Amino acid sequence: MDVAQWGYLQLGLLALAFGGLQLWWIGSTLRKRDLAKPLNSKEFRRSLERIWQKER
Repeated sequence: MDVAQWGYLQLGLLALAFGGLQLWWIGSTLRKRDLAKPLNSKEFRRSLERIWQKER
C-alpha cells in the first residue's frame, strides 16, 4: 500500500470515529433535554411512589 493511501485511510478512520462521537454526543444531549420537561400531576405521583417503594 502506498504511503499516501495509508495516510488517507488513517484520516478517513479518524473522521469516522469523530463523526460517531458527534452523533453519540448529540443523541445524549437530546435525551437529557427530554428528561428535563416538567411532569404532570399523574407522572409526578408515579415517580414519588417509585421512590418511596425503593426506600422500604
